[in-house]
Amino acid sequence: MRCKRIGAGAALAAGALAVTGLAFAPAALAVTPQTATISADCGTFGSGEATLTATQDGTAATLTVKSSAITAPIALGEDSIASTLTLAKADGGTVDFTGTENPAMAAGAPVEVGPLSGTVASGDSLEAFGGSLKMTVFGITITCTATGPQSPGPFVFD
Repeated sequence: MRCKRIGAGAALAAGALAVTGLAFAPAALAVTPQTATISADCGTFGSGEATLTATQDGTAATLTVKSSAITAPIALGEDSIASTLTLAKADGGTVDFTGTENPAMAAGAPVEVGPLSGTVASGDSLEAFGGSLKMTVFGITITCTATGPQSPGPFVFD
């Protein structure tokens, strides 16, 4: 009888520890949607559809921008584009995502920059329309702007 009580007590203690561990485990954070598309105008460097992909880890967030409609004007080496993506906040103001990460691109290749890093707060709703993407290559700044709201909607961060 004593062995059964010890076994039951150990099982209850292990169960309580497991539940306590779950209660203190960090909550998984997510941004929704994870991917959105915009129509962008980059002046003489091109215009068309671009895809934005977002990730979130606490207050740290990253965005990557890819477009087959907007192309590299010349061959570019890896990590050679200094980029700032500015997104408009639903409640006013903006949030900047910056970085120098990009794959190597041949002249005429689709443009891709990121991941670009920024800081978000829980509940932030960020939209490309009203913001811009500035890319500096060899001292030349290319500015792209969204010509309408992103689809399916703004990025909302947990």
